[in-house]
Order: sequence, then C-alpha cells, then structure tokens
Amino acid sequence: MPLTFDLAASARQEMLNQGFNPDFPPTANAELNAIAAKALPAPSVGLQDLRSLAWSSIDNDDSKDLDQIEAAERTDAGIRVRIGIADVDWAVTLGTALDQHAQSQTTTVYSGVTVFPMLPERLSTDLTSLNDEQDRVAVIIEFTVSPNDGSVGAHAVYPALVRNKAQLMYSEVGPWLEGTGPVPAKIAGHDDLIDQLKMQDEASKLLLDARHRLGALDFDRVETESVTVNGHVEIRARRKNRAGELIEDFMVAANSVMARTLGDAGVSSIRRVVKAPERWPRIVELAQQHGTKLPDQPDAGALNQFLQARKAADPAHYADVSLAVLKLMGPGEYVLLKAGEASEGHFGLAAHDYTHSTAPNRRFADVVTQRILKAVQAKAAAPYNDDALQAIAQNCTLKEDAARKVERNMQKRIAAVALSSHIGQQFKAVVTGVVPHKGVFVRIIDPPAEGRLMRGEQGLDVGDQIVVRLLAADRARGFIDFARVG
Repeated sequence: MPLTFDLAASARQEMLNQGFNPDFPPTANAELNAIAAKALPAPSVGLQDLRSLAWSSIDNDDSKDLDQIEAAERTDAGIRVRIGIADVDWAVTLGTALDQHAQSQTTTVYSGVTVFPMLPERLSTDLTSLNDEQDRVAVIIEFTVSPNDGSVGAHAVYPALVRNKAQLMYSEVGPWLEGTGPVPAKIAGHDDLIDQLKMQDEASKLLLDARHRLGALDFDRVETESVTVNGHVEIRARRKNRAGELIEDFMVAANSVMARTLGDAGVSSIRRVVKAPERWPRIVELAQQHGTKLPDQPDAGALNQFLQARKAADPAHYADVSLAVLKLMGPGEYVLLKAGEASEGHFGLAAHDYTHSTAPNRRFADVVTQRILKAVQAKAAAPYNDDALQAIAQNCTLKEDAARKVERNMQKRIAAVALSSHIGQQFKAVVTGVVPHKGVFVRIIDPPAEGRLMRGEQGLDVGDQIVVRLLAADRARGFIDFARVG
C-alpha cells in the first residue's frame, strides 16, 4: 500500500500527547548566535591540548549529534583509553532559555521518522558535536585497562581540546573488526588510526570479559529502522555488531569512572540505577523451560551464564530468549545519590557505581553531571542542591518513560503502515507482555513488529514462542492485531 498516512505529523502529535514541547524558545536563535561567536579557549594548565591524538568516533550511519570520540595507546600498565565527551556545558550556560528547555525535555526523542532534539540541531549536530576535523572542547574520561583481568586501573577526568580525525560508522567498522569486511575507507592508509582502533577493540574485549565475570548481562537486542522504498514503508532489524559492542563497553567503563570520581569527591549527583527484577520468578521459569535452574533470588551472574549458554546452544532463537528476559528486567531510573550514600547500582551491567555522562547532546542528566564535575574541579559551590537534583532525576525518569511511549507508539504506526499489505499472513512470534485488563502482546521477528494478541491468548506468559496470523493493521492508532494459530 502506498504511503498516504502522514507519519511525521503523527509523530509531532504524539510528542505533544506525551508532554513534550518540540518547539524551542523564542530566544533560541539569539542564544545560538552568541554560542557560535564564542571563541574556543586556548590551551592552558587546566586545559590540555590533545588535538594531535588519533581520535575517531563510531556511531550509527545517520547520526549527526556526535557525543563521544575515542583514542587508545599501549602503556606498561595496560591499554590507556581516552574518551572525549562533548562539553555541552561550555556552550549552554546554566539558567539560559536553551538550558531551561533542555531541563524540561531532558532527552532527544527518536520517533523513527523524525528526530526531536533536546537541543537545537545547530548546537547538537554542529557547535558541540565532535564532527570531523573540527576543534572542540571536551571532557576527557581516561582509564587504563589491565591486560591480565580487564580491570580498570588508574583513571582521571579532565577538560581538553580535541579534534576528531575520523567519523566512522558501525556498519563499516563492525564487519572489519569481525573479519568479514574491508578496512573502512575513512581510515584506509592511516596506520595510526587502524592501530589504535584495533587496540580499542582489544581493550573493549578485556572490559567485556571482566564485566561478564562480575555478572553483567549480554542481551541480543534487535532494533528496528524504517525506510521508504518506492513509496512503501519497510521495517528492518538492525542488530548490534562488534563496533557497537566496543562503544558500549567503553561507555559503561566511562560512566562508571565518572560515578566513582564524583563519589570520591564526596558530592551529591544523579545516578542511573536498574533494580533487581521484580519478575525474577518468571525468569527462573523461562530458564527451567530450557533445562537450567536459576537461584530463587536475583543473581545477575547466574542469569548471564544461562543467557550465554542459550546463545551458544541455539543462536538462531537466542534473540527471542534475550528479548523476553530484557522485558522482564524492567526499566532503569535516575535517582539522587546524596554525598556519602552508597549507590544501589545497575543490576544488568553489574556496576556498583554508574551514572550517565557520555551523551550530553542528547540527555540532560549528562549535562548536569558535567556541571557537578566542573564545580568539583574548580573547588566551587555545587551548581544544584539536593532538592534540585532530586527534581531533575524524577523528571528525567518521567520523560524517559514518555520518550519510550512516543518511540513505541510510533514504531507501531510505522509497523502498521508497513504491514497493512500483509493481512492474513502468518508469522513466528514471542510473547513480550501480559498486562492485566489490557491483554497479551507479542513481537513478530521478520519483519520486527509488536502487536496485541486478540485470539488464543489464554495461558500465555512473557517468553512463550507461538505462531500468529495478522488480523488487522490500523495505521492511525498503530494497532496491530494478531490471532494465535500455533
């Protein structure tokens, strides 16, 4: 069916429905002009000049808001990793209209057809984005990875001037690192970039192995992307490859280092926590269906061993098991951690100290973390008191949940458009939700889409694998209805 439904208009209305304001304040252009005219600071004792390092970034093919770049070098103690994070606070001053807008929105929302940025695109994709061959101010998170056990040793956080030498994409770097694709054209012939990317890959594997030993969970997440081909909408699965894993490993380490740095400084901050799953008994039941007995109490290490065993035993269906466990884990949240308090930690990452600090162009919590860090380094008064941090954390959690609703509802509408010509066809599916008074929800694998089971839902629970037939696809409401046939 040709594309006649206005998905972009639907996305904007969905943003409004979920409490977002997709329009920037009237003073935005004036503030942006002032930021554009602001000269970069000169290198000094408090601002290192690291522009000569072989920095590179790796992100999605369509990403324009580059929040981080990476560089690595071998030392006697191990592999020193430096991650440069865009210094958004340098550009967006506390209390300005742009800052207040970002604080109210808290996150960039990716609707699948339109991006609704937390900060204006001129800022997030240009003035503070770590773009190719542009000098930028960055917050450097540096740590050394031990070659023996992957532990993070000496670490530091400090400001510096940086210059991205190669803007790379997951789709190119991943196959190259996996040995199934050529050297990305951007770094071909540049031995320094090739060597340090291989070193990054080595360091990230060490980090991942160490996290797994501590009980970190490794999910096979399937993300969807929509494309329009000859006037028709198609949805496709996009899986994480080796390059995506590399960046994920680095970001986990960097966010843990930042959390420890603030904790050691004895200041209040915002932390990212994921509590032990409330539906652990159902996870235990799922494992039993595959011949594995898990402890009665939540145990991340035992759960990860089960996941890894299923991945090795049945890779073709591992995504189904992984998705079910991920759904049963529940969402994370932002919380205030007062000075001197112990953190609850992140169950899925097996991280005791964890904050969000690596995506300030897209998340307001990360900007707040930058400001707290700078106050510590300057021995200045904290930019926020505990009540303000508590309110920001609560709003970040609420808006993150609202953003998920926007993305989920738009994914349903996009999927309804794509599936509207497949009424009556059968698909393999996995149960992803059982909600009292709302129904049973399933996800079909190819193409990836979620909908409600209208017939045959009795006795099902999250993780069950079934066969369904597509009954209807309502594009305006994003309702996709299935019936169980097996």
